[in-house]
Amino acid sequence: MSIYQKFGLRKIINASGKMTVLGASAVHSEVAQALSAAAMDYVDIHELMIAAGRKIAQVTGAENGCPTAGAAPGIAIATAAVIAGENLTLVERVPNTDGLKNEIILQKGHSVNFGASLPQMIALGGGKVVEVGQANHVEKDHILRGINEKTAALFYIKSHHAVQKGMQSLETIVAIAKERNIPIIVDAAAEEDFKYYIASGADIVIYSGGKALEGPTSGLICGRDDLIKACHMQYKGIGRAMKVGKEAIIGLMTALDRYESKEDDSQGQINRMNWLINELSNVPGIKGSLVQDEAGRDIYRAQLTIDEKIAGINAVALVENLEAGNPAIYTRNYYANIGIINIDPRPLLMDQEKVITSRIREIISECKRKEKK
Repeated sequence: MSIYQKFGLRKIINASGKMTVLGASAVHSEVAQALSAAAMDYVDIHELMIAAGRKIAQVTGAENGCPTAGAAPGIAIATAAVIAGENLTLVERVPNTDGLKNEIILQKGHSVNFGASLPQMIALGGGKVVEVGQANHVEKDHILRGINEKTAALFYIKSHHAVQKGMQSLETIVAIAKERNIPIIVDAAAEEDFKYYIASGADIVIYSGGKALEGPTSGLICGRDDLIKACHMQYKGIGRAMKVGKEAIIGLMTALDRYESKEDDSQGQINRMNWLINELSNVPGIKGSLVQDEAGRDIYRAQLTIDEKIAGINAVALVENLEAGNPAIYTRNYYANIGIINIDPRPLLMDQEKVITSRIREIISECKRKEKK
């Protein structure tokens, strides 16, 4: 019995991804042991924050780093940092930044909801979002004309939630930022490459600690030394309301240690998804294929296309049935309305793909029995 079942909660099979609503990641035992050890001892939090910054810098190739309670707090803290800097009087004013250089330029197709509103997270840090272009089309001129004397930063989001076409590239945004001497903040919350964005010229990069890193609920900011020091200063302001605890920081640092020597299991994940597709190949109304992540990451999922006329059930109802069970099976269902669900191998525990195929077979069989009655 898991700790969650002990308290009356259903068992969850996460085939959706590293999703916050499902607890992000199941951490490695080494990380879990570090969390436990940290919880049972004391530490100077300031010293711990500085040590964590050094570790983050080492792994990301940045000048410095700052641990956070998650990627969303990282957005607010990074925003406050580019506006208030290390000026304590200004730090204590945030999010009231009237009269300051506080505008954050964001491509309209990057103005997303990831479970909360991205513009709201920026607003928590005192930023006034200036959306440029249209939701499916942004030109370089849109960005250039959005810049004025009140511009505090350019903001770029790398996410499957964002529009994937018609946006200006990171390279273009970086070039504009350098030319105009404006910081660029990159939200790369779920990205797996912890060096790419710093190496590409970003001034501040924000990651989740609980997604690709497979650490505890936490986050990290990395980047230019002066801006990261300003991020640390925000813990005397809005950061206090979103502070990260000693356990999460140690868990984050342990996960960062592990990440540098983490084994590549991508082929194993592909094999599991091919097995699942093959197992469901003779189920009426289900067609499976292996597809790459929509944001271009090196992630491959099993995509199941549901033909309602043959299967006797549509994708939305199939998702509802999977989630209603115990264990509850959560799939990646952004396209369920057009008959498509995806199975993400990354968060699956041992042999859970077998439970998923068995449950899908049961649901389809039950629909067929009802049709015959």
